[in-house]
Amino acid sequence: MAIVLLVLSGIVYRVAGSRLELLTAKPSMLPVPLSNFPMQIGRWSGRDLVIATTTQEYMQKELADDYISRRYINSETKSWADVYVVYCSTRPGGLLGHRPRICYPGNGWIHNSTKESTFVTKTGRSIPCLIHRFSKPDLLEDIVVMNFYILNGSISTDESKFSGLFGRRPNIEGNPARYVAQVQISSFLESSVLAAATEMAESILDFMPDANGKARAAEYINITSSALN
Repeated sequence: MAIVLLVLSGIVYRVAGSRLELLTAKPSMLPVPLSNFPMQIGRWSGRDLVIATTTQEYMQKELADDYISRRYINSETKSWADVYVVYCSTRPGGLLGHRPRICYPGNGWIHNSTKESTFVTKTGRSIPCLIHRFSKPDLLEDIVVMNFYILNGSISTDESKFSGLFGRRPNIEGNPARYVAQVQISSFLESSVLAAATEMAESILDFMPDANGKARAAEYINITSSALN
């Protein structure tokens, strides 16, 4: 009898696992896909950055329901800033493995420091953020990376808020309002990072769902492309 129960429990486990995989195989869709994020914001003009195929496959399978990676250049100051936004709803906890202090060292950068900071958007909203500094001494390169998270519509820099049960439990309901998003802006100079964040943060937030699953961007963005497949 014990053997029969063990076999049955194994079958139930596999069936449940297969069902869960099917339920989470299809990405949760944003009301307005991030591919529709403006290429022109104020004096900043953007272009998509190429992401390695292996990275794209990993992100689509384990992490991201939607994302953009772009370089924006300021026509007045000629400064540049790379803007990276990732929306994770199907598997919110997947974002934990993609934090700056994990990804950059994993790609050969040395972590020099991290500090808490804030910046003020063009509408006057104060947003908390983390400022990370990395370097590659052999190449004499330094980079400043600003990031913050959006958890179910609320801004946070506390990664522990999505590292527990919330992050581990798959979003079986497919509720777009249950998510973690990471906003990351990087450049050689902190002033360039903060200038871009000041100008673009409100627009980024407009793409993120509120408690009802609605996004403000839907009111003014004409959707021209689909979300990630």
